[in-house]
Amino acid sequence: MNEELKIGNLLDTSKTIASDIFEGLTYPWEALPKISAFIMELGKTLPESEYEKRGDDIWVAKSANVAPSAYLHGPLIICPEAEIRHCAFIRGSAIIGSGCVIGNSTELKNCIIFENAQVPHYNYIGDSILGYKAHLGAGAITSNLKSDRSIVTIPVDDGRLNTELKKFGAIVGDNVEIGCNSVLNPGTVIGRNSTVYPLSMVRGIIPENSIYKKQGEIAEKVNGE
Repeated sequence: MNEELKIGNLLDTSKTIASDIFEGLTYPWEALPKISAFIMELGKTLPESEYEKRGDDIWVAKSANVAPSAYLHGPLIICPEAEIRHCAFIRGSAIIGSGCVIGNSTELKNCIIFENAQVPHYNYIGDSILGYKAHLGAGAITSNLKSDRSIVTIPVDDGRLNTELKKFGAIVGDNVEIGCNSVLNPGTVIGRNSTVYPLSMVRGIIPENSIYKKQGEIAEKVNGE
């Protein structure tokens, strides 16, 4: 079993309203096909005193700050104190955690954004999960579909792990920092507390507490820095 890829080694599931979606799963990407249906069931349980329901499948916390120019498509849950900025484009099947920032011209699709994560400038997050306090610099994106449209696999010690998903962007662990204009290729998994340099092209597994400088050059953080 690939321990570093397990949910508990990448994500603190207490830091998302979607914690129950991970029950019974081994790897975080197994939750991706379940997001839409999960939102519809969870939405029914959200208190009317705290959430405003818009249409049939959008729930927005009353304390969230949503710009009038933002586009919201369901199924969608926006949690308390989240900030959805000018011209954000949310295409649906998205869970946006408390205190998150979804910025100008950022596009979301089929994703779970944990509490206090930030994608504030020109980002694309598709078929991906961002952990607690993860941050993507301006222009950083998740690429969620291989050029040949084949199933996404992840390189592991004994070969390649088949995710059984054609669309799968990235799993970004808690407290990860992604530099500006970086691309996370399909099936990228970045461990907790790691940093990716700007203008990086990332694929595969980046261990926790690492600094990704370029392909083939990954340094271990010393004393967490």
